[in-house]
Amino acid sequence: MEVRKRGLTAQERQELWARWKAGQTLTAIGAALGKAPGSIYGFLATDGGISPRQRRRSAHQLRIDEREEISRGLMAGVSLRQIATGLGRSPSTVSKEIARNGGAESYRAIDADRRAWQQSTRPKPCRLANNLRLRDQVAAKLQENWSPQQIAGWLRKHSNGDSNMELSHETIYRSLFIQARGVLKKELMAHLRSRRLMRRAKVSTTKGQPRGQIIDAVSIRERPAQAQDRSLPGHWEGDLISGAKNSHIATLVERQSRYVVLVQVKGKDTTSVVDALMREVQKLPAGLMNTLTWDRGSELAQHKRFTLATDVQVYFCDPRSPWQRGTNENTNGLLRQYFPKGTDLSVFDQRQLDAVAAQLNARPRLTLGFETPADTLAAHVLT
Repeated sequence: MEVRKRGLTAQERQELWARWKAGQTLTAIGAALGKAPGSIYGFLATDGGISPRQRRRSAHQLRIDEREEISRGLMAGVSLRQIATGLGRSPSTVSKEIARNGGAESYRAIDADRRAWQQSTRPKPCRLANNLRLRDQVAAKLQENWSPQQIAGWLRKHSNGDSNMELSHETIYRSLFIQARGVLKKELMAHLRSRRLMRRAKVSTTKGQPRGQIIDAVSIRERPAQAQDRSLPGHWEGDLISGAKNSHIATLVERQSRYVVLVQVKGKDTTSVVDALMREVQKLPAGLMNTLTWDRGSELAQHKRFTLATDVQVYFCDPRSPWQRGTNENTNGLLRQYFPKGTDLSVFDQRQLDAVAAQLNARPRLTLGFETPADTLAAHVLT
């Protein structure tokens, strides 16, 4: 089993945010950094999808080379005033630096520099946290379904020149998405039009990415009649069910018998989904799957590769028409008994998913005259 390292280095975090701003998916970022998509989601969600500002040292702070000069001067017995003159700093600056780091005998440049960097991480107070009147106005407008941009514009127009009663729409977004600030209640996010849980940066773009494009998709209207009337087995419907931390499971159900196959997927990207489907479909008896009907999700954009490997023709539903895969939709509802909404689906391996599918296939169904999907499929396959 592959063991993933924990956490991200500073360089990896920088790469993560660069890829996120470029519009890459969680799965793509995870693949580049050797992390699960759910882990990438966790890193991004901590800051609400908003890249934290890069920390920089103040020009007024002592540099590491200056601290090393102080250390060498102390070792050589040079006076504090001479050390300060050599650095172009005031004697009080050097004196305070030495005093706060253990005194002349214990002063170490590296330790002093590390301590100064750690102590400089004080968070800047948010304007909404310090101005209750402004915070109440912003919250009230959000409850009226105003967008942050509308609120910011309205505040500028009615502030009467009082800068304390103005703020940018980005500040409002930060106060909503970065919940660690605890300024605006999380419930107010429900009033945003996008309903996103994380914010995409202004510079992010999906230009040049094949999202949502399904090349040469064959419409469900061209599916064989026997698939529509369930007269013969071998015609399946498929979809993904989603869980916490951007986790997913692929679900396949045979239309005539309601027989279910569950597929573990590493991510929602089309490569991961198609690879997983090919792996499990090729385990089925030859000829048991002839067609597969999917929705318009881009996770099956590589449907041609799937068909080439399995000899299964893929058909796609009309946009926003889940009822055209009614059998699969109903099955997904039954599966929520085993995988409630909010469950992290990435913790289930293929063997566990097979066990759940076996339970569901052994349950008698009203639509089958209280026969089980397993027995129904076996009867038709053996005849």
